[in-house]
Amino acid sequence: MHNHTDLIKQFYSAFQQKDYRGMIACYHPQIAFSDPVFTDLKGKQAGAMWHMLCERGKDMTLTFERVQAQGDTGSAHWEAVYSFGSAQRRVHNIIDAAFTFQDGKIIGHRDTFDFWRWSRMALGPSGVLLGWSSIVQNQVRQTAHKGLMAFIAVHPEYA
Repeated sequence: MHNHTDLIKQFYSAFQQKDYRGMIACYHPQIAFSDPVFTDLKGKQAGAMWHMLCERGKDMTLTFERVQAQGDTGSAHWEAVYSFGSAQRRVHNIIDAAFTFQDGKIIGHRDTFDFWRWSRMALGPSGVLLGWSSIVQNQVRQTAHKGLMAFIAVHPEYA
């Protein structure tokens, strides 16, 4: 019997160290990841996203708590503080994670957070005015997706 609670702790401990390889090691090869920005990442794309975020998040600090797992599902609460975008705005994101497990690895990972709250910090005035709108959400998603695809293009191990 796998200890999925330890697996979640291992994942976030690696994230605290910006150790994307350690994070990816917790994932099943068929991982499916989603959050309000990266809505549907599969397999190596999810690993590439964490690699990119670890590389870009030079000043990121992360805390996690309320790690739980029963059977094939688990959850955690985590918070990240980092500088975002060219304006280097300070963001404090508060996230709830839900996991599913297979073969002793994480095969499903869904992060949820308040997109409007995030956009007010990350995007500044335009986020305050428009962060609730699907137009801004779609722009953020498209920009993030393009950034990830560009990252994968120069990191062929994720292609």
